[in-house]
Amino acid sequence: MEATQEKQPPHNIALLPPPGFIGHFIPFIELAKKLVYRHSCTATLIIIPDDGSPMNPQKAAFLRGLPPTIKTILLPPVSTDDLAENINVEMLVPIRVIRSLPALRETLTFLRDDSSCSQASALVLDLFAPHAIDVAKEFNIPAYIFYVVAANELSFCIDLPKYDELCTSEYNDMPEPIKLPGSLVLNPNDIPDAIKERNSDLHKLGLDLCRRILFADGIMVNSFLELESEAFKDLETRLHDIPPVYAVGPLIRTGAETESDRGSECLNWLNEQPPNSVLFVSFGSGGTLSIEQFHQLALGLEMSEQRFLWVVRRPQENAAGAYLNINNDKGSGSFDEFLPHGFLERTKGRGLVVPSWAPQIQVLRHASTGGFVTHCGWNSILESVVFGVPLIAWPLCFEHKMNAVFLTDGLKAALRVKENEETGIVYRDHIAMIVKGLIQGEEGKQLRIVMSHFQNAASNVLSQNGSSTKALAQVVKKWISGN
Repeated sequence: MEATQEKQPPHNIALLPPPGFIGHFIPFIELAKKLVYRHSCTATLIIIPDDGSPMNPQKAAFLRGLPPTIKTILLPPVSTDDLAENINVEMLVPIRVIRSLPALRETLTFLRDDSSCSQASALVLDLFAPHAIDVAKEFNIPAYIFYVVAANELSFCIDLPKYDELCTSEYNDMPEPIKLPGSLVLNPNDIPDAIKERNSDLHKLGLDLCRRILFADGIMVNSFLELESEAFKDLETRLHDIPPVYAVGPLIRTGAETESDRGSECLNWLNEQPPNSVLFVSFGSGGTLSIEQFHQLALGLEMSEQRFLWVVRRPQENAAGAYLNINNDKGSGSFDEFLPHGFLERTKGRGLVVPSWAPQIQVLRHASTGGFVTHCGWNSILESVVFGVPLIAWPLCFEHKMNAVFLTDGLKAALRVKENEETGIVYRDHIAMIVKGLIQGEEGKQLRIVMSHFQNAASNVLSQNGSSTKALAQVVKKWISGN
């Protein structure tokens, strides 16, 4: 009798998203789904708590409903009581990763030794977690960075140590302007805030992260070739100095979004509006504005006389700090106290204001949505591209200003708000003008044509024979074969 060959268990891919940033967490969920549904792997999401609590409620919501082939392991919280209360979020996140490395090591040991689990065939890390590369090497498994933001930023990150050597004082005083691929020039104000203060602890940490990324076995980027052709060409010329780079995006949210009552309110209201007539205003999972800017935006929307759907969050002076307090609006009722007197009455029927959250995917794909005011987070940009929605770029912090340069000067897919040079405020007259131009003007029509082109390209790259589909398959093949 011929012996039956024992069936091999599916390959298990361990994924390590960062603590904090929901915008980084979502692409990791979507990558796990791709690995399970399209490549017959299993996936283990290793979750580092955001603070002392067991699980961020917003992250828990994204984990609900995942298939059993995607498992979740929650690492124990680490203490950050010794750190300054106002520590920069971009320092806090990698510090939490570093302090969680012993627990990560224990988790990979458990996956290796427990008979009920499959040993990890690869470890996929966030760009804020390259310190975990050394742990992966201890277990002789490949470590891949999942770069969940733009390929343009990856090029900038790779070049940052070089810029640091050229710069003798501050980046404002560099002899040559900093450029992104495609000859896009970065204004000094467009450089991420985290690295502007040279010789600061934050700057040194940023340099360290950029250098450590290059020790990965590969880098997957949540973008696609047609969207960032110049950036990927630039990265391809560096292959003798950097790990192989794979364009595997756009990986955006899939499946139904939860908070049904507010979601129904938004969608029912949109159903009553004409096609391409509504401006969607939302600043991401944690983005918010100062009180003065909040008022100017409200008055600008009113002056524009255009329809709008505005996701409102409590005003806060520190835009970056708001990203670690994204639940501070939960359960809050009316936002009347933060809005100009009479604003809701004067814009009733033409505008809808919702607190904290809206079903962004459903809003962007809706036929009534004609534009999107965005903070230029990469997830929001990709979602706009997938649904062909033209943009008003209103960058807040982190790499958002670099993304705004790429959107406006590179893709020609967005209008950018202009801040007053003295106050840093975008005033109501300018807001009204740019909103009207996007929804009713000739510039808005041109942006829709551009976004329609990239929408078609995004659909093609994710098809069965598309470039992003093939790139991810190539990576998985390497993991499975052990090469």
